[in-house]
Amino acid sequence: MYKYTIPQIPPSNNRFIGRTNYREYQRIKKEWERLIALVCRPKPDKPIEKAVVKITYYFPDRRRRDPDNYSGKIVLDGLVKAGILMDDSFFNIQLLLEGDWDKDRPRTVMEIREERK
Repeated sequence: MYKYTIPQIPPSNNRFIGRTNYREYQRIKKEWERLIALVCRPKPDKPIEKAVVKITYYFPDRRRRDPDNYSGKIVLDGLVKAGILMDDSFFNIQLLLEGDWDKDRPRTVMEIREERK
């Protein structure tokens, strides 16, 4: 199993839905791809083909947040770009999302467990 932590939380999908600011989305996506590439050490020898990916968001407060607003898209795309995952399609990835809170240390934790093919 691989476990990686990024010391921040990606923006909510609500920030981008219905907006025409494609450049802002691309900038944030590239920033997260860079963060994931920096944090994901050690990497597997070759990209994982089938996996269970659990993403836990530790928010700085107890506000109510909908899981669908934190779908994991930016995180999964970053894991593929970093060479951790082969592909992030339904056939290759089982995605689990959780939310918790940590006032002092908001973060995103990614746990990746390789599955048998």
